[in-house]
Amino acid sequence: MRKALIGSALIVAAMTLGACGVSYNSPSVSQQAGGADVRVVDIDPQTLLVANRAPYTPKSLPEVFYAAAGGGQLRGAGALPEEPFLPDERRQPLELRVPPQIPTEPYRIGVGDVLLLATKSAGSTVEELSGLLAAQNARQGYTVRDDGAIAIPDIGPVQVAGMTIEEAEAMLFDALVSNQIDPAFSLEVAEFNSKRVAVGGAVGDPTIVPITLNTLDLGEAITAAGGIQVSNEEFASIRIYRDGSLYQIPFEDFLSRPDLQRIRLTNGDAVYVDTSYDLQQALEFYRTRIDVINIRRDARQSAIQELQAEVGLRRAQLNELRDNFRSRLELDAEDRDYVYLAGEVTEQSRFVMPFNQQTTLADVIYGNGGFPTTTGDPSEIYILRSSSNPAEFGAVTAWHLNARNAANLTLATRFEMRPNDVVFIEEQPITKWNRALQQALPTLINTAASAARQGLAN
Repeated sequence: MRKALIGSALIVAAMTLGACGVSYNSPSVSQQAGGADVRVVDIDPQTLLVANRAPYTPKSLPEVFYAAAGGGQLRGAGALPEEPFLPDERRQPLELRVPPQIPTEPYRIGVGDVLLLATKSAGSTVEELSGLLAAQNARQGYTVRDDGAIAIPDIGPVQVAGMTIEEAEAMLFDALVSNQIDPAFSLEVAEFNSKRVAVGGAVGDPTIVPITLNTLDLGEAITAAGGIQVSNEEFASIRIYRDGSLYQIPFEDFLSRPDLQRIRLTNGDAVYVDTSYDLQQALEFYRTRIDVINIRRDARQSAIQELQAEVGLRRAQLNELRDNFRSRLELDAEDRDYVYLAGEVTEQSRFVMPFNQQTTLADVIYGNGGFPTTTGDPSEIYILRSSSNPAEFGAVTAWHLNARNAANLTLATRFEMRPNDVVFIEEQPITKWNRALQQALPTLINTAASAARQGLAN
């Protein structure tokens, strides 16, 4: 009798709850949402291409995250040569010390050289090249700058330093062709300023002798300086300072041996004609040369320090701009794109779409811990995307991924997300029943117990 009463009470309680409209409602995807149509499309390799066709460009990081603080150019010359070799100062016959032979190589353009560009038209030596060669000086030359380039109007800088004439012509030819200009021209060096030899001491006119397209030998350099002016040939000598070493040629040997007169000189050589055995005059001449090198070295060190300071300031400025941007991100003051997660996911939240790259469905789901397979239904994964077309009145496309077969998760790695997409995963059917029962069971028990008490009382 008691069991019959309890059963009747449960039936009455269930009917009472149903009549009152008490039930468990779980979210799901239906064909209508707020008056807007919902279109469910299964995701397969073909529909995946349609979904990814929706235009989207990821937001980009500011330019400061791509800028580098380095750069710039040093001023000054290279390192100092080693200390020069000095002969013994005691009185003894002059020793012949011949510098090593310099290999023959074509002239290479250097900083300070003046180049002339001219057409090959007959009857004129220097003409404008397709209207581009404006006169830089009276000789219409182009001086090679410190950075190794010449600046041609309407073309810009062209690097020529360190090149032979043929290599420079090829470089200019490419620059003119790239700018769609008739490349009919010729190139010559008008002034040789990058490679020089200093000649001093007992000569007619101490001077700086440039090295031109033709090689410069010792006899030519002395002749260019006015010849040797000595009264006592026995003690006269020609000293050559090169790369930190001092070489010596007795004057008498120089006159008697043509091979010594044809010694080839190179850039930076210093030739000093000494009229006495005492090396003091020669040393003063070389000390002057070393002082010049020291000054250039100091200028180089100063330029390095300036460059380091400039790079430090640039780096500090870039870091400050980057830190300010990160602070705005932390304060949510920067416009970002989001994707939202709902339903049976590890954590219902919003996913921030990254800068400079596309986001896939797999990134969104597994970047936030995935979804619990005990309660989430892998066969009911949806990406809800509303239409931006006003004529569709907010119609929603529900892209459906059935991941009951785990192989279909590879489609999730290729499905590209769009801002304001909603990723929704439904409950397992048993999860819905279990949750409904958990919520309804206490009420059913209480209602049944009350009905049973009334039945017993009656």
